[in-house]
Amino acid sequence: MAEDVDLVADIEALGEKLAQARAAITRRFIGQERVVDLTLSSLLCGGHALLIGLPGLGKTRLVDTLSTVMGLHGNRVQFTPDLMPADILGSEVLEKAKGGGRSFRFVPGPIFCQLLMADEINRASPRTQSALLQAMQEKTVTVAGEDRPLDAPFHVLATQNPIEQEGTYPLPEAQLDRFLVQINVPYPDRDTEREILLATTGVEEDEAHQVFTADELIAAQMLLRRMPVGDSVMELILDLVRACRPDDETSNEAIREHVSWGPGPRAAQALMLTVRAQALLHGRLAPSAQDVIDMAQPVLSHRMALTFAARARGESLAGLIEETVRTLDPMGAAA
Repeated sequence: MAEDVDLVADIEALGEKLAQARAAITRRFIGQERVVDLTLSSLLCGGHALLIGLPGLGKTRLVDTLSTVMGLHGNRVQFTPDLMPADILGSEVLEKAKGGGRSFRFVPGPIFCQLLMADEINRASPRTQSALLQAMQEKTVTVAGEDRPLDAPFHVLATQNPIEQEGTYPLPEAQLDRFLVQINVPYPDRDTEREILLATTGVEEDEAHQVFTADELIAAQMLLRRMPVGDSVMELILDLVRACRPDDETSNEAIREHVSWGPGPRAAQALMLTVRAQALLHGRLAPSAQDVIDMAQPVLSHRMALTFAARARGESLAGLIEETVRTLDPMGAAA
């Protein structure tokens, strides 16, 4: 009983601190509360996020602000077609020693940080994109046959331009699956855009201030995994993930007809973590069915693929996921 009381107190204290972090971020990234919540959720879960949107929507500003507010050492890499894996991971250089001999010295790349911003990740070649795979999954990199651990915590926040733009390379499915969530950054509405103009074109502008330290974020990630998840919410997660697989007996006709492959177990793991993070960010002690509904699109959309015929007919994964959620009657499952 005392342990339960302590857990409730710890969750409530963390919720208050997260509210401070959200307020600090939204003062510089205006009018995009949903984007801020999803990005914070990815950090709380110890995962990586893929931000998709057109240039000029503030994605770089968001990541820079997060680095300051969460107390993380951040680096930024601008991905270009001529970027090589060694430009990210680092390399060994041959240098002359004081005694006259020669030796190799490892020069670490920008990936040796706590928050890596991979800007326009889909502008680099697949070979360079894949340099992040080991780091994202195992939090270590191997250079010249030696494993080199990365700093803790380690997160990748990648930005991506819409794939229709010229000179982009689609991310491979294996790498997409490593991103905990896919976050779509939309255009601001008129009132928000007016607020942005007033806040960013004057003499003074709000500066970000630190709320968390790296150790506090690690502690928050551990606390999140202790949050209880009700049986009805867990069953809804399993039902949703399985219903989005075209070869599963529970999938609907639209999924079987229009989806070539669906989400794997990593999607269910991501939902289990992100619904807890959403509950934390909104001051609740446990996630609900509504949290599963809210996180369905960010967690599942990059872990599914349309068939060629579905793309030709203009079908969308967003619509299929929304339809699948409706067929599951999640609010009834929460009752």
